[in-house]
Amino acid sequence: MTAIKQIESHLATRMLDWYDQHRRSLPWRAEPGIRPDPYHVWLSEIMLQQTTVATVRDYYRKFLSLWPDVREMAAAPLDDILAAWAGLGYYARARNLHKCAQTVANEHSGRFPETEAELIKLPGIGRYTAAAVASIAFEEPATVVDGNIERVMARLFACHAEIPKEREQHYQLAKSCTPELRPGDYAQSLMDLGATVCTPRSPKCTLCPALDLCLGRMEAESLPRKAPKKNKPTRRGTCFWIERADGHVLLEKRPEKGLLGGMTGFPGSPWQEEDQPLPQPPLPHLAPTLLEGHVKHTFTHFHLELSVATATLAESHLPNQMEDQFFWAAEEKLDSLALPTVMKKVRLLAKQGGSRKNGENSD
Repeated sequence: MTAIKQIESHLATRMLDWYDQHRRSLPWRAEPGIRPDPYHVWLSEIMLQQTTVATVRDYYRKFLSLWPDVREMAAAPLDDILAAWAGLGYYARARNLHKCAQTVANEHSGRFPETEAELIKLPGIGRYTAAAVASIAFEEPATVVDGNIERVMARLFACHAEIPKEREQHYQLAKSCTPELRPGDYAQSLMDLGATVCTPRSPKCTLCPALDLCLGRMEAESLPRKAPKKNKPTRRGTCFWIERADGHVLLEKRPEKGLLGGMTGFPGSPWQEEDQPLPQPPLPHLAPTLLEGHVKHTFTHFHLELSVATATLAESHLPNQMEDQFFWAAEEKLDSLALPTVMKKVRLLAKQGGSRKNGENSD
C-alpha cells in the first residue's frame, strides 16, 4: 500500500480515536451522543469566519440569549442584529446572517436544509459553511476544509500547492479522506488538531495521532505554501463630530451595500488613496475645527487613516432631504448603537480633542 493510500485508509480512524479523548469544549459544540442543533452550528460557523474562537465565545452566547432560534432571529430588526454584532468585524456577515435566518424561517418553515447542496443556496453560505453544517448537524459526509484543515492536509500529504490559487488541491486531498461514518466529528477533529497540535508555527508533531502517516513532517512549518502578501494600500478620509448644545451628536446610517453597510457612523468624506482637502460638512453654516492626529484602522484589503473635524451648533433641525440618512443621538447613548470599531475610535479622538495615537485594530 502506498503512503498516500495509507493516509486515506487510516486517517479517519486515527482522528476519531484522538478526538474522543482530546475534543475541545466549545459553547456551540454538542456533547457526545447529543445531536447538534443546526442553528447553533450555523451561527458559530458564520461568526468564526476570519475571527478567533476566543473572540467568538461571548458573541455567540449573547446572540443565543437574544435570539434562541432561527425564527426569533428572522423576526428581529436588522439594526438590532448589527448592534449586537458591533465589534466583531466583517459586517457583511451580520447582514447575511439576518437574510439567511429570514430565508430559513420563511421559505423552509424554520428548518435548515439538511444537505450541502441545499445549504449552499442560502444567503451568506459558501462551500465551507455548507459542508460544515451538513456534516456536523446532519452527518452528511461532506468535505469540510477551513484554514486548520487545509494546513493539516498540506502537511500530511506534503502538498506544495500554493494558496490561494491552488487551494483546490487541498480540497481534493481532504475529500479523499472524508469518512462515511461520523463525518461531523471527523471534521471537528481536524479543526481541533490544526488549532492545538498542527499549528502554523512550532507544531507539536510528537502529539499528533497521524505522525507516522505524515509525509510533510520534516518541512511542516513551510506548509502550506502561501503566495507572497501584497502590500495594502492606505486610504484617507475625514469624519465629522458635529455636536448640538444639548450634547446630541449627528450620525448617519451607512448604505446597505458596501463596507460597513447598514452600520451607524459619523458623517464624512469618501475613503480614497489620494490626499483630500477638508470636505464640506453635511450641514450648512458650520466652521469645523480639524483635530490633531488621526484615527488609524486596518481592514482586510487596506489601511485607513481618518482625520476628525469637530463643530458645534445650536439649531437641531435637519433639512427634509437629510432625515432618511442622518439623525441625532445623545452622546451617552452611543454605546447602545451599532458603532463599528473604527467609528468608536473616531468618537474617542473627538472626545479627547485630538492628538491621540490610535491602535491598528482590524475589522
